[in-house]
Amino acid sequence: MAIRQISTHKKRLMLKALEESLTVVTTAVASVGINRQTHYNWLKKDPKYAADVLDIENVTLDFAESQLHQQIREGNVTATIFLLKTKGKKRGYIERQEIQHDSSIESKLIEWTPAKNKE
Repeated sequence: MAIRQISTHKKRLMLKALEESLTVVTTAVASVGINRQTHYNWLKKDPKYAADVLDIENVTLDFAESQLHQQIREGNVTATIFLLKTKGKKRGYIERQEIQHDSSIESKLIEWTPAKNKE
């Protein structure tokens, strides 16, 4: 089998492994038998592969969102708060830290004198 065919075959296997692992690269490369750098090289050099990986990542996000929505339907308060904090920012559902600063800085200089030898 030519090197190009092997590479194409490995890419197909990698895409399938990414889908099955919910895009966990470490898990996917281990199941395909390639190193992580090979995957990242493919992402840089092969626009079709990069687009396919992006599609799988979006499907994974859709799946995760559907799980979040299911938890909200089941009354999970934490899931509800999370959704509001992330998707409801425009409506004011955001945590803010308030820091008061009075702009005063206090500095103390201590005069240093060498210790005297006691003999």
